[in-house]
Amino acid sequence: MTRTVRVAAAGDIHAGAGEHDRIREAFGRAEEQADLVLLAGDLTKHGQVDEIAVVADACRDLSLPVVAVLGNHDWQSDRAGDLVRALGEAGVVVLDRSHTILPVHGVSVGIVGVKGFVGGFGNQWANFGEPLFREAYAETTRDVDGLERGLQAIDPCGVRIALLHYSPVEATLVGEPERLWLVLGAERLAGPIRDHRPDLVVHGHAHSGSFEGEIDGVPVYNVAVHVIGREFWVFELECDRHSTGTIAVEET
Repeated sequence: MTRTVRVAAAGDIHAGAGEHDRIREAFGRAEEQADLVLLAGDLTKHGQVDEIAVVADACRDLSLPVVAVLGNHDWQSDRAGDLVRALGEAGVVVLDRSHTILPVHGVSVGIVGVKGFVGGFGNQWANFGEPLFREAYAETTRDVDGLERGLQAIDPCGVRIALLHYSPVEATLVGEPERLWLVLGAERLAGPIRDHRPDLVVHGHAHSGSFEGEIDGVPVYNVAVHVIGREFWVFELECDRHSTGTIAVEET
């Protein structure tokens, strides 16, 4: 028997402290259309606690699970721990080089989440030079390793999803100036995706990028709200005993 899991995904919602109504209404509409919500980072404008409270309040009474990663904006005020705590108290699962497995309509849905980091594509950031450059390379390495471990852990699941903020592929950055691609994603993140082949990869961060890409046939989507042009994009993932498929569905 084939089962369908509906996933509402968005990134870069950039909630402001006075936007309770906008955010609550958006999540309410997502609840009507989906079985699971994914947030691909940049939940806030400047990483302030009063901003994340807007998102937490919108998620608190939802009847469906919400899974998130943080983005670069969420780190701006150096209060990431406070943001994670506020989201957790509202029932949101925040992933940071980690994974979760959720039962949805009898299907085990495995989600691995990493923020990702910089590195570029083709002519990539090298592990060489000043300590700050080498530390940036090491930071991306930690995300690559976390993605690898998480994808390995969720491999037995009926549906497998990778949730990032930074992009793992050039295709979803098209539209952004190429000089910025170095800080919009990292080709190194594609390695674990290529090896483990999750059913769906979503990210945000690139506001002027493109919606759809792929890594050796694995679908990758940029779900920044600036790209999708709506509050959430709803995906349908069909799962049976033998195979899993992914279909992108426009929000109605």
